[in-house]
Amino acid sequence: MNPASLDIMSYITEENIRFWLEKFRSLGPLPGILLTFMKSFVPPLPTLLIVGVNGAVYGLWAGFLYSWIGMVLGCTVTFLIVREIGKSAFVERWANKPRVQRSMVWIRRNAFSYVFLLSIFPVGPFVIINVAAGIARMRLMSFLLAVSFGKAIMIFCVTYIGSNVAQFMEHPVRWGGVLLFIAVSLWASRKLERHFTRSSSNREEMNDLNHSSGKSISS
Repeated sequence: MNPASLDIMSYITEENIRFWLEKFRSLGPLPGILLTFMKSFVPPLPTLLIVGVNGAVYGLWAGFLYSWIGMVLGCTVTFLIVREIGKSAFVERWANKPRVQRSMVWIRRNAFSYVFLLSIFPVGPFVIINVAAGIARMRLMSFLLAVSFGKAIMIFCVTYIGSNVAQFMEHPVRWGGVLLFIAVSLWASRKLERHFTRSSSNREEMNDLNHSSGKSISS
């Protein structure tokens, strides 16, 4: 990392982020949304810090909503850009390498779980997740569902803590509510994943059946 990058990152502190969010509070939710949107394009931005400060400045529910909108939009834009660039000859040659192909096959088979589970973690390779899903040509709706649910769990937990830091220190039992929310969200997302996967499998089976029928008729 060059000295200029270090200077920029050293400026990103809780006090400075809070100052700028308060300064542009008249713009409504835009500063909070833009801050988390930039996370997908500036990987070094500290997720825990910016989401937590959003919660402290805007409150629990508004902070959660603004962070969630910004982060999901950022991930989706990155995914769409990579998926479009992935059609180029250079990227296709790289993607056709045996080692890359093995990774892509795994991602295609486990795309929803791959994006969803890695999106839950507040610290992780967010940009790499979006890039891998884009190169693997993951379906847009599947990506949106996975990243939306995964980020919702992560952002709510961080926002909840960020907007109630003092109370968490005084009443550690509040962690139980966060854990319960994660468990219920995981159960609901797995139900949705099974439904989505079953629908996709049925469509593929119908396509294969139609293709086979077409061949029989033509012969």
